[in-house]
Amino acid sequence: MRLLLVEDAEELAEATQRRLARSGMACDLAASVGEARDFLAVQAYDAVILDINLPDGSGTDLLREMRAQAATMPVLMLTAQFSVDDKISAFELGADDYLVKPFDHRELEARLHAIGRRQTTDRSADLELGHLRYNATAGSATVGDQALKLTGREFALLGILMRNAGQVMSKDRLHEGLYAFDDAVPGDNAIELYIARLRKKIAGSGVEIETLRGRGYRLAARDGDV
Repeated sequence: MRLLLVEDAEELAEATQRRLARSGMACDLAASVGEARDFLAVQAYDAVILDINLPDGSGTDLLREMRAQAATMPVLMLTAQFSVDDKISAFELGADDYLVKPFDHRELEARLHAIGRRQTTDRSADLELGHLRYNATAGSATVGDQALKLTGREFALLGILMRNAGQVMSKDRLHEGLYAFDDAVPGDNAIELYIARLRKKIAGSGVEIETLRGRGYRLAARDGDV
C-alpha cells in the first residue's frame, strides 16, 4: 500500500512510518494541511491517515475538500478527540474509519487493510492464484501449506502483483508502491532484484512473474495450474 500520513507530532509520525515500512507499506509524511495538499496533487494513494488538529487548519476541512473533489481513496481519521459527536461528524464528511490516540500500531495496520479491502469487489482477506495465497491482514503468504519467508518489500511487491494479477505493472507503478518520497533512492535495477528474488520464492506455486520488455511485469497462473 502507498499511504499518506498527515500528522504534525514528529515523533509519532516517524515511529508510525517506520512501523508501516517494516510491514511493507510505503508511507509519505505531511505535517500540515498545506503539505498534504501538495502530496495529494502529485501522488495517488491507497489510503490517507489524517489527524484532525493540524498547525494550519483542520483535517476535517481537508477531508471535506478531498470528497468535494471526488477523491475516493479511503481516509482514516487519527486524533486525540474521541467524543461520539466527533466520530459522527467525521463519518458524515466521508471518513472511512476512526482511530483514537494513543493507539497500537497493529490495530492501525489491521484497520488500513480492512478499509483497503472494502474498496474492492472481493471482500475476502485472502488472494489466491494457482497454489499461491496472500493475506495482507495476517501478513502471510503461502505456497500450498508452506509459508513463504519474505522481506517487507518482497511482501509488498507480491501484494501489488496479486491485487493486479493478469495486468501489466510498469516499473514506475511498482516503484510508487514500494518507496515513499523520502526513502533513499534505489538503484536502477532495484525492482529487477526484488522480482528475481520473488520468482525464486514462489517457485512451485503454479504462478509466474512474466517480464514484458519495455512494459513491465505481470503475475499469471501457468496453463493447467489455475
